[in-house]
Order: sequence, then structure tokens, then C-alpha cells
Amino acid sequence: TTGTFGGALKARRIDASHGRLTADVTGEVELDGHVLVLRRIHVHYRLRASAEQREVVERVHRIHQEHCPVARSLRGAIAITTSYELVPDELVSE
Repeated sequence: TTGTFGGALKARRIDASHGRLTADVTGEVELDGHVLVLRRIHVHYRLRASAEQREVVERVHRIHQEHCPVARSLRGAIAITTSYELVPDELVSE
């Protein structure tokens, strides 16, 4: 989903390259009989961008899963949720 999110941002002229977009992913596993099964995945994005871009980022975040091959392939079997955090450029030192 990170690639789809980044690509959608790029299409809207928001730079998500060179470490500007990162993701932390967690999975939740449950025991199904005697087998561990992945049931849920949560992806939390961190994006370095200006505060003025927040509205566009929010819109992209709302729709990106519908265009993601991985998310579309897994839905129905594994619940996937996402969240994002906008880190203003002026707060990040290089």
C-alpha cells in the first residue's frame, strides 16, 4: 500500500521520495485451530510535507486502498487499515 500511496501523492505533485514517506506496519495474528493466521494489518504512514498539502494528502489517503493491488487482493481475508501523520518540513532537520 505504501507504493500506491506514494505514487498517488506523486501524481498530485507531492514528493514522497527519498525517505519523505515511511511506513510502520503491524500485523495481528490469531490461532485458528492449531494454525496461526494473519487476520489484521495496520499501516501507519509518516509523510514529510507542508501543512498546505494536508487536504490533498487526506484525500489521497482516503482513496489509495481502492487502487492498491495488494490491498484489493487481500480484502475479504485480512482486514487492512491505514493512518497517516503529516510531519511538516520545517520541523525536520536534514
